[in-house]
Amino acid sequence: MTSKLPVVAFTLGAALLLVFVPGWAPAPPTNVQEQVKDCQPVFGAEVCTWSRVSGSKVVAFGATVPMAAIENSPDEFPMTWPPVALAEIPMPADARSATGVNHLTVLWEAHGHPPAPFLTPHFDFHFYVIDAEARKAISCADSTKPATLPAGYSLPDMDLPELGRLVGICAPQMGMHSLPTTMLQDTVVFSGTMVMGFYEGRPIFYEPMIARAKLLERRSFSLPMVTPAGLDAGVHYPTTFNAEYDPAMPGYRFVFSGLPGGN
Repeated sequence: MTSKLPVVAFTLGAALLLVFVPGWAPAPPTNVQEQVKDCQPVFGAEVCTWSRVSGSKVVAFGATVPMAAIENSPDEFPMTWPPVALAEIPMPADARSATGVNHLTVLWEAHGHPPAPFLTPHFDFHFYVIDAEARKAISCADSTKPATLPAGYSLPDMDLPELGRLVGICAPQMGMHSLPTTMLQDTVVFSGTMVMGFYEGRPIFYEPMIARAKLLERRSFSLPMVTPAGLDAGVHYPTTFNAEYDPAMPGYRFVFSGLPGGN
């Protein structure tokens, strides 16, 4: 009995402190609602886009990626040029309005692609801030690069025997691909990175590019986000990206947050 008295006294003191400290008030409860916009099949599983709203504020958006889509990805898959997306999924209207993000495309690179660090099976998840019609009109005829790149990023040209010179690693119906400079110089196979996409000198997408081996670990992880200069009016890039593994799904929730007026 006596051993519990200090705990009771501390608890009561803490309660009195919480009640009587001038100016203190408990934070109001948040009422976060999540809505799914659309789902499309990827290797027999449904990849879905969604947004989270607290009151009138969009606090996060992203996609759910079931483990079945990852596990069912084939070791052999036809390579086409331009690359063909497995899915094109609209983003929720509230996320489009708040941030400018328009749609997601999902691509599977069964053998990877140059440069050397990316020659491993991986998924490309492109979140575009232009609409699907504008994306499909990208021909790579315009070789204009952005005046400035985010700190630590490069936008190199790449020569491929079959295709010639890809200025800014531009792919038709996708755009130019800017990558972390240190990763371009690396000699080890990558596990995941955030690609910044451009066309006609302006930012058009951000892309979690993630190795299948990394996703098969079934562990949450984060990738650094950057904000490029020259965003169109009404476009706001998120500042945080987390891939949250959910064993109940099972699969990942790709969560973009750190939004204007949100959390």
